[in-house]
Amino acid sequence: MPELKPVEALSEGEAEQELARLAQDLAKANTAYHGQDAPDISDADYDGLKQRNAAIEARFPALKRADSPSEMVGAAPSEGFGKVTHAVRMLSLSNAFDDDDVREFDRSVRSYLGLGEDADLAYTAEPKIDGLSLSLRYESGQLVQAATRGDGETGENVTANARTIPDIPHQIADAPDVLEVRGEVYMSHADFADLNTRQAAAGAKVFANPRNAAAGSLRQLDAQITRARPLRFFAYAWGELSAPLAKTQNGAIAQLATFGFSTNPLTAICRDIDAVLDHYRRIETDRAALGYDIDGVVYKVDALDLQGRLGFRSTTPRWAIAHKFPAELAWTRLEGIEIQVGRTGALSPVARLAPVTVGGVVVSNATLHNEDYIAGRDSKGAEIRGGKDIREGDWVQVYRAGDVIPKVADVDLSRRPADATPYVFPTSCPECGSDAIREEGDAVRRCTGGLICPAQAVEKLKHFVSRAAFDIEGLGAKQVEQFYNDNWIREPADIFTLNDRFGQGMQQLKNREGWGAKSAENLFRAIDERRGIGLGRLIFGLGIRHVGENSSNLLAGYYGSWQAFEDAMTAAHDPDSAQWAELLGIDGVGEVMAGALVAAFHQPAERAAIDRLVALLSPQDAEKPQTDSPVAGKTVVFTGSLEKMTRAEAKARAEALGAKVSGSVSGKTDLLVAGPGAGSKAKKAADLGVETIDEDAWLALIEGL
Repeated sequence: MPELKPVEALSEGEAEQELARLAQDLAKANTAYHGQDAPDISDADYDGLKQRNAAIEARFPALKRADSPSEMVGAAPSEGFGKVTHAVRMLSLSNAFDDDDVREFDRSVRSYLGLGEDADLAYTAEPKIDGLSLSLRYESGQLVQAATRGDGETGENVTANARTIPDIPHQIADAPDVLEVRGEVYMSHADFADLNTRQAAAGAKVFANPRNAAAGSLRQLDAQITRARPLRFFAYAWGELSAPLAKTQNGAIAQLATFGFSTNPLTAICRDIDAVLDHYRRIETDRAALGYDIDGVVYKVDALDLQGRLGFRSTTPRWAIAHKFPAELAWTRLEGIEIQVGRTGALSPVARLAPVTVGGVVVSNATLHNEDYIAGRDSKGAEIRGGKDIREGDWVQVYRAGDVIPKVADVDLSRRPADATPYVFPTSCPECGSDAIREEGDAVRRCTGGLICPAQAVEKLKHFVSRAAFDIEGLGAKQVEQFYNDNWIREPADIFTLNDRFGQGMQQLKNREGWGAKSAENLFRAIDERRGIGLGRLIFGLGIRHVGENSSNLLAGYYGSWQAFEDAMTAAHDPDSAQWAELLGIDGVGEVMAGALVAAFHQPAERAAIDRLVALLSPQDAEKPQTDSPVAGKTVVFTGSLEKMTRAEAKARAEALGAKVSGSVSGKTDLLVAGPGAGSKAKKAADLGVETIDEDAWLALIEGL
């Protein structure tokens, strides 16, 4: 199985390695599952891998890859079906793996909405069906189209197949003129067993589990095959509507039932988070007796107006979460500990295990987080929470969080071999031999080799050409590794001098296996097209530690041009400079990120590499937000308690209107919006002569925009 790592205890290096592996594994799984109807991993594992990827990115936002699976929902539609563009995107859900995660979800919802702990906030709770998502479009009450989720934007047209499913009505009375009903196609345990019996008797394909069977059956090019398969459908959501179904999630589901759709009888309205968790326990207890597969319980804010206020992240709603069922446990022998080196030079320990089946999947690797976790103590000798004295040869308990993530839960000291010795963490890089040092306060040991370290150099180059960075067509991770090994490229600037160094068409490239004159020509054209890169992509492509995709776009929007950004980062090296204060004042930039940015532009070797790159580019200025608003181009600071909107809502609105939102008041502040309890920021604004208004005046200023 893939070398999976836990999330909550990952070091940065482990996270870097795992995100690269997840992107590759998910791309491969998508092709096998969606393109070939021959999945090479279970559907539950596929979901778990994707959920795990999102969890790692949430913990390490600076490491988010350009080809991040979290920016994709499902996979591109098969060429065997017509394509359908969803009027409303079909999104995935973020995950919770324990009660604390669920309570944190509730706290985050309340915080975003500005609701206190005692304020009424109802949720619906419903089983999370382990099937295939389907969107059904009705116009004037007639079923006109059915589409799979696909990549969230575009799905496969499976209308003919959907019409064969008994639970899906062809006509609906008294429905809105436009109604998109969404739900899950699934197969019951009994029907799955009967199908596999018939398949085996006919010498045909036997399915691994009910979800695979449901997905494969719905995606048959011959609808008559689908008709012969016992598919079912639960409705639980909607897409485009010409008229609202209800004012609440629960009411809307009830309305779908009146239209003739099957809705899950275990869906319940819960008045608080304790009731939500109680309902989870009841469903978990009855899980084996349901007769169909579920892998958790989904919670949604019940009031649809609150859902509207909460809105969405890039691929998940803020108002819903999937509470996954617990992982399974197994004991196995720790055969060895290996060290992997990531793009940032972090040394990450990996447990090599005697293979053991956990939750139906063979596990042979697990994370060991960092050297303190292995030792069970920190660098000062104090015991660390969750840390173990882990030694090669130990018997360890392994579990798969979220049914997919391998973790070491415990060590059986009674079975420890007599000759087992404490693991000595290396102080030199296993890739290049450079010193591996650990800075004060850092749990991770890092290689000091920089670009001379193959592990770092190659991964930095892969990051540079990734989708959210330079995204050069024809130059992916595989080609980068190949070119690096051939000594054709050693740093990003080398990509843009390839053609000059090797001659037009590059004879060496077009004559090697897998390439030709046309593909070489296309590559050079794609490289040249990226010389005019957008500012946000350029900043992200530099691979500066702690600076992720969102942060790069934030910086690009704030500074506007490469020259302004470069000048500011250069000057900000002086901690007493106005540029350093300005950088820290950007809402969303903290001292750690600011320090990493300044360090990158101050270290001679890294700065020289940046300068060599930029000299070959024509970076495009960042796109400007709305410019015809009264706050466009102004620096706005919010302080005190806002009573009619939350701070997050106010910030998002201001940025949409073209304002720069800062977290501190300075001489460059144009406007301070002060609520009750404004404190020191209001005083500083007064001292500096900064215009100050209250929340009502702010709302009046932007009214109608």
